[in-house]
Amino acid sequence: MKAVVFPGQGSQFSGMGRDLYEQYPEARRLMDQANEILGFQLTDVMFNGSEDDLRRTDVTQPAIFLHSVALAAVLPDLNPDMVAGHSLGEFSALVTAKVLQFEDALRLVAQRAQAMQVACQEQPGTMAAILALDDDTTTRICQEITEAGNVVVAANFNCPGQLVVSGSQRGIELACEQLKAAGAKRALPLPVGGAFHSPLMQSAEAALAEAIAKTTFSAGICPIYQNVDATPHRDPDEIRENLVRQLTAPVRWTQSVQRMVQDGAKEFVECGPGKVLQGLVKKIAPEVSVSSATL
Repeated sequence: MKAVVFPGQGSQFSGMGRDLYEQYPEARRLMDQANEILGFQLTDVMFNGSEDDLRRTDVTQPAIFLHSVALAAVLPDLNPDMVAGHSLGEFSALVTAKVLQFEDALRLVAQRAQAMQVACQEQPGTMAAILALDDDTTTRICQEITEAGNVVVAANFNCPGQLVVSGSQRGIELACEQLKAAGAKRALPLPVGGAFHSPLMQSAEAALAEAIAKTTFSAGICPIYQNVDATPHRDPDEIRENLVRQLTAPVRWTQSVQRMVQDGAKEFVECGPGKVLQGLVKKIAPEVSVSSATL
C-alpha cells in the first residue's frame, strides 16, 4: 500500500514551483488561480523571493501548500491508499484525497496563516528542536516549566530522538537549559515566527473554526491520518474538528507513520518541496520504501 505524505512549514526555498509552472499547464492554471484568490502574486515570491520573504507565515503556508498540490495534480500515477501531512501539509493531503476542493483549501490555508500571524503578535513565542532525548523526559520537563508559570510544550513528535518544543521565549530558554542538563545531545532554538502547536495559538482557533464551518468537506477517496491523534479519518466532521485542534495540539508525526505502517503502508512518497519527511520516515520505519514524488 502507498502512503503519500505532504511537508509543512520549513520546506520552502527560493525558486520553488517554477519548473512546474513553466512545464505543466495544469500546474500553471492552479498557480494563476491561487494568485487571483489570494489577491497578490504569490508565485513571484515563490520564484524570486528571498529566504526572509518566504519565511513570513502568511507567505510560507500558501506557498508550500500550492507547490505540493500543483505537483500532486500533474503526477500521472500518484494514487494514494492513504495520506498524511505534517502540520500545514494536512491541507495538501486533504486536496489530494479529494476531501477539499483546491480553492476552498487555499482560502483556509490563507486564513489559518493570517490567524496564526495575529496570534504570534498577541502572544509572542518561539520553538526549539531537542535531539537525542526520550519523549517522556522532554514532555515531563516541559510540563514542570509550564506549571511554574512559563508556557512550553512538546509540539512536534518528528521521529525517535527528535522532538520540537514550543512556547514563550522564557519557557523555551528554560527548556533548552533543563533538557540539555537531562541528557539532550542538542537543544536548538529555531528561526520561526511564533509558538506553533502550543496554547499560545489559542486565539487562532476561533477564526479558523469559523472558516472551516463554512467550508464543504467530503468523505474523500482514502483515509487521512491526522496529526492530533495519528489515526485514520474519513468522516468530514471529525476532520474539521481535528484541523482546528491541530493549532494548539502537538503534531504526532512519529505515531502517524507508525500507524500507517501498521495499517499496511509499504511505500511512502513525499509530495512537495524538500525531503524533510523522507528523512523522518526512514528513522521511524526503516523497513519501508521512501521516495520523492517526481515527474
